[in-house]
Amino acid sequence: MLLVVWPVVLVAGCGSAGERSADVRRAVGRFENAVDQGDAAGMCAALAPGTAQELESSQKSRCVKIIGDEAVPAGGQIRSVDVYGHQARAVLARDTLFLSQFPGGWKVVAVGCTPQPGKPYECAVKGG
Repeated sequence: MLLVVWPVVLVAGCGSAGERSADVRRAVGRFENAVDQGDAAGMCAALAPGTAQELESSQKSRCVKIIGDEAVPAGGQIRSVDVYGHQARAVLARDTLFLSQFPGGWKVVAVGCTPQPGKPYECAVKGG
């Protein structure tokens, strides 16, 4: 279980805020499409390397096996995207995802995240 503290400090990143937000939306769309289709390989490909590695290390199995067994929720429609430098939060109808920007694009670092009143988010799938 991961507790995510959303950054308060704004950090400049590459590209305009609109471009980065659109890139995050596309990355979330790829992940959500994989979830909707039950495509474990697609879900693993959308995860940040550290997240996939954390899953495999903690469960002693391959990402595609674990993510297929996990109850990854279908998040539904994107309600909002917040981008802070190389970090982003996507709030969906039924889920919140956290992403990081890598040289190859935006990747999901945590999914299945729920806010805890007065506390950081708690996430079902997360990276170290």
